[in-house]
Amino acid sequence: MNPDKKIIIDGLLERVNASPFLIVVEYTGLSVQQFTELRNRLREIGAGCTVAKNTYMRKALVEAGLPDPGDQLTGQTAFITGESEVATAAKVLKNFAKEFKKPEIKLGILDDAILEKSQVEAIAELPSREVLLATLLGVINAPASKLVRTINEPGSSLARVIQAKFNPQS
Repeated sequence: MNPDKKIIIDGLLERVNASPFLIVVEYTGLSVQQFTELRNRLREIGAGCTVAKNTYMRKALVEAGLPDPGDQLTGQTAFITGESEVATAAKVLKNFAKEFKKPEIKLGILDDAILEKSQVEAIAELPSREVLLATLLGVINAPASKLVRTINEPGSSLARVIQAKFNPQS
């Protein structure tokens, strides 16, 4: 293999191994200015957008032990990787595509599984990590709060009876 190709593939392999996800998009029709804007938005959330030959990325994915997307890697594709969660990157892509009608999500790779376009779009609909954690905390706290109210109720009832007995005007 040509040493230059090996360097490129190794760079892609490094990105793929460092990221918990990979999203593949087709960027045909995006202007340079729009593509730069997409990269800036992704950078703000700790993600990056890489353009490479599909054959190079396929080799990097195989070397990383990830599934081979096969014939789905065609056309002008860009590869989104990042340090953050996949939902945040998917949201940025979805909102950008709403605004500019491009890029088109082709597929994703998450936890050694290939995700279809619809699955990546469904991930984009998920609430943020903070909202999910707050919801989980609320669910965990609900039984404890109910238990405390139940335990306090006999004492509260007794206090209301005593107050009514000695203070009938209330």
